[in-house]
Amino acid sequence: MNMNVDRNSTAQARPAHRAEDLTEGFGQASITLGDQVYTLRITKAGKLILTK
Repeated sequence: MNMNVDRNSTAQARPAHRAEDLTEGFGQASITLGDQVYTLRITKAGKLILTK
């Protein structure tokens, strides 16, 4: 099945956050989903890792 999706309208519909802002310069941030806590980390190589 071939679907046409307007990526511009999809991107505008969801919130965007800078990882640097979430970590406030610390390089790590806690993110909760329900009762679960996850850690978002920025590596030295500039990649993101999300762990439980």
